[in-house]
Amino acid sequence: MKESIFKKIEIGYDGFSKGQKAISDYIIGHYEKAAYMTAAKLGELANVSESTVVRFACQLGFDGYPDFQKSLRELVRTNLTSFERVEVSDSIIGDKDILTQVLLADAEKLRNTLDTIDRKAFEDAVDKIITAKRIYILGVRSSATLAGFLHYNLRMAFDNLTLVQTTSGSEMLEQLMHISKDDVMIAISFPRYSKRIVNAVEFARDKGADIIALTDSNASPIAQNADQVLAASSDMASFVDSLVAPMSIINAIAVSLAKKKKEELTIRLKTLEKIWDDYDVYDKNYE
Repeated sequence: MKESIFKKIEIGYDGFSKGQKAISDYIIGHYEKAAYMTAAKLGELANVSESTVVRFACQLGFDGYPDFQKSLRELVRTNLTSFERVEVSDSIIGDKDILTQVLLADAEKLRNTLDTIDRKAFEDAVDKIITAKRIYILGVRSSATLAGFLHYNLRMAFDNLTLVQTTSGSEMLEQLMHISKDDVMIAISFPRYSKRIVNAVEFARDKGADIIALTDSNASPIAQNADQVLAASSDMASFVDSLVAPMSIINAIAVSLAKKKKEELTIRLKTLEKIWDDYDVYDKNYE
């Protein structure tokens, strides 16, 4: 986080070497750019060696430069305004092919998520959804799209679903008024985190509901009160965040639930197919 990194620099600054002070000065003035630089590039701009940058990161208490860089990126994602994000992403991509860079970055996020996600938390979340009396799904702003997609898929298998409308904080809490220990809340939030989601999760936690948090890390504000944390790698892509990894987790949840509720789901889908046919929902006149 910004305060902790900057505080560490502030505390140790007087005792830093000339090279370490140069690194500190660059980070303080350009942390949004430093977050996406290699140690070699940061060293070049601070006029020090790559090894000096790596040792500096360790001296600040990080496990290495990647760990230090990860913290800087969290700072960028949670603190930059939308127009500042555009400027940073432009400097990162430069003259490179945008389509290639974005798709490669998304592929990396999927790999990172696959490597780091808590498999037990995923299985527990699926089991909790199946046995819940009621299922509440909520997401605000860009995460609302994810919440809607999850709701669309789960309503094929469940009748006890509530997609919480998030137009205002008070209305959210009114919709959650009857949530209880027999229920599940699936809360979705990515930087920049919405206070409305944080408040709703705290409310559901106090009511004893099981909380499934689909978010970017265990340090997320909604993860603090969650029973299962499904962490999806996410990073900024210009003024928006890449949400390809959380979307894949939602797909995995839907597939897992379909497998465990196969017989019931088959009956429901056959009924739906008949309704769709009777009311001519889908165009079958392909040429």
